[in-house]
Amino acid sequence: MRKDGKRVRPSSAIESAIPYIMPKRYDAQIFITEYADMEILRNYIHEKRKEGIKLTYMSLVLAAYFKAYQKYPKINRFIMNKRIYQRNHFCASFVILKKREDGTPDETVLKVFFEDGDDLYSIHDKIEKLIEENQQQVYNNSMDKFAKMAFSLPLLPGLVFGLARVLDNLGLLPRSLIDLSPFHTSLFLTNLASINTNSIYHHIYHFGTTGIFLCMGKPQPNYIGGEVRKKMIPLSFVLDERICTGHDYAQFCFEFSRYLKHPELLEPGHTDGEETNEDDD
Repeated sequence: MRKDGKRVRPSSAIESAIPYIMPKRYDAQIFITEYADMEILRNYIHEKRKEGIKLTYMSLVLAAYFKAYQKYPKINRFIMNKRIYQRNHFCASFVILKKREDGTPDETVLKVFFEDGDDLYSIHDKIEKLIEENQQQVYNNSMDKFAKMAFSLPLLPGLVFGLARVLDNLGLLPRSLIDLSPFHTSLFLTNLASINTNSIYHHIYHFGTTGIFLCMGKPQPNYIGGEVRKKMIPLSFVLDERICTGHDYAQFCFEFSRYLKHPELLEPGHTDGEETNEDDD
C-alpha cells in the first residue's frame, strides 16, 4: 500500500482497461472551463471586510473546491502504475511570485494541506500564513531548499528525479518526500488573474500524482443582448479522465459552481445538505 493512498478496485472492466489504453496523464487530459460571477464574489468579500474578515478570490475558489470534493471524494483519486488510488489526504499546490535580492521576479511553489474540519476562514488563514512565510527573498521553504540541493551538481538532478520516479511507481516513495513534492497533490492551481493574464489550459504533470490542474484567469466581460452586464472569472480545468467517470466530474462541477454562487455556504456551521433560496439551474 502506498503512503499517500489506498488502491481502489475498479467497478467495471472498462475502468480497469482505461489506464492501459491511456497509460500517461497527457493521454487522458480533458478540458473544461467553469465561470464564477465576479460581482457575487466581490460583494461577498466586501461585506466580510466590513466584519473585519479578510478574504481573497483564490481562498474562495479553493474553499469551494474543497467542500465540493468532500461531497464527491472520487475527485481526489490518482493513477499510478496503471492502478487507481484514493488519496488519504487533501492538499493543493500553487505558485506565488516573490522578488530576488536584485529586484527581479521569482517563483516558488507552495503546498497547503486541508483537514475535514476546515472551512472558508481556516482555509484562507492557512493560505495567507503560508504565503507570508514564503514571500522572502531567500529560498526558505523545503521545496526551494531541495531543488537547490538537487541542482547543485551536473548529474544529480537526473539521479534524484529518476530514483524518485522509480520509487513512486513501486509505491515506495517515503511520505516525507510525497509531502515535500508539489507534484504529488490533489489539485495544482495557478492564479493568472493576479498578473492580469488570461486563463489557460495548463497541462497536468506526468511526474507525481497531480490529476487536476486549475487556472484562474483575469475577469472577462459577459455580454447579454450586446451589452456588458457583468464580469466572470474563468476557471479552466485540465482533468485526468481516468480518475472517475464523466458523471462524477459533472456532479462535482455542479457543486463547485453552486458554492461559488453562494459563498456563504462555505462559512463555518453550514453543511453540504443545506439548500439555498435561489434556483441554481
